[in-house]
Amino acid sequence: QFIVMATPEDLSINAEYIRMADQYVLVPGGPNANNYANVELIVDMAERVGAHAVWSGWGHASENPRLPEMLAQLQPRVLFIGPPGSSMRALGDKISSTIVAQHADVPCLPWSGTGITETAKSDAGYLTVPDDVYQRACVHSATEGLQVAERIGFPVMIKASEGGGGKGIRMCASADMFRQLYDAAVGEVPGSPIFVMKLAKAARHLEVQLLADQYGQVISLFGRDCSVQRRHQKIIEEAPITIASPETRQRMEQAAVRLAKLVGYVSAGTVEWLYAPDSDELAFLELNPRLQVEHPVTEMITGQDLIEWQLRVASGEPLPARQEDLHIHGHAFEARLYAEDVPAGFLPATGRLAHLHFPDHARIETGVRQGDTISPWYDPMIAKVVTYGPTRAIELRALERALVDTEVAGSVTNVDFLIALPRHEGFRKGE
Repeated sequence: QFIVMATPEDLSINAEYIRMADQYVLVPGGPNANNYANVELIVDMAERVGAHAVWSGWGHASENPRLPEMLAQLQPRVLFIGPPGSSMRALGDKISSTIVAQHADVPCLPWSGTGITETAKSDAGYLTVPDDVYQRACVHSATEGLQVAERIGFPVMIKASEGGGGKGIRMCASADMFRQLYDAAVGEVPGSPIFVMKLAKAARHLEVQLLADQYGQVISLFGRDCSVQRRHQKIIEEAPITIASPETRQRMEQAAVRLAKLVGYVSAGTVEWLYAPDSDELAFLELNPRLQVEHPVTEMITGQDLIEWQLRVASGEPLPARQEDLHIHGHAFEARLYAEDVPAGFLPATGRLAHLHFPDHARIETGVRQGDTISPWYDPMIAKVVTYGPTRAIELRALERALVDTEVAGSVTNVDFLIALPRHEGFRKGE
């Protein structure tokens, strides 16, 4: 049985995920109370319904190490479909993961923790980052952050380690704006540790998909290019990576596997990189300890079901394939269809989906149907439109055709903007 958490507001609009579930449990408070990320509440409800396992998808709860740790203390123990808390603490946090990367001699951008490589070993023999070491890599005030920025040189990024989806991140080009931007980053993710990192100009955002089991096996399911973004959020992703050479891609994949093994990582994870095509330089960005929203493009080019792999690994099975069993076939794109006002700066929009139609010649992942309401409480993504075929050039045309054949009425969307991207000469050339 698949049991989901639901708020009264979700019930009132008869949300699609409730319709798909076998059962729901009502959570107190409205959706704005952020109870989907409340690990105490999740654990309490898992115990109340007698759950055997908890899967937190790609929400913020999936990145909280206290969730698997608390579930493990229940009697009987409830499985967490994701990495152990120790791995999350070491690699699931932007600050500690960069320290571990430096320890492993993985290239990183200059930042507030440059040169910090001290780690400890857990009882199981895996790397962890002691709290005092972690704190040395943080900046604890605007004054301290400004000193770091002046040392590594502007422009810089001010980042909240617990931010995600573009939240808690600010670009700063000069000292006179630093305090204002620092306060904005802090205010967007209250209570999160803050760090400062050199801004990489004209870099590509590349990532490596990992899967690991409980027996120390870690494999790479190759890479994705997620460089097309707005508001620091991905909007079109593709696989495989075509901008970097096979040797560079192999370097990325091997380093990602090495990092995961150092901390005893289990389940799905994504190592993100910044890549400068002109100099062929790589810089470690972070490891996301969960399944990414863009995982369908990896599924398409490998022929694997990543969520099935997560479930099998969580239940104690070894990985269902070896590295040498995996091969890349064809090319895939994913476009994220949002209810948002593009001319107004991609601002989220609301509305009732009076008409919704998707083409049959694309893979569609959606949590809504015609007649549903796009509320102000959640991410305004309507669907992911995924296309797959033999070559990138062919799939560019297929992506454009799928988006042209997508019909939405009742809310403004970014569909015209998405259609323009595969038609853009620079994007067609892979720039």
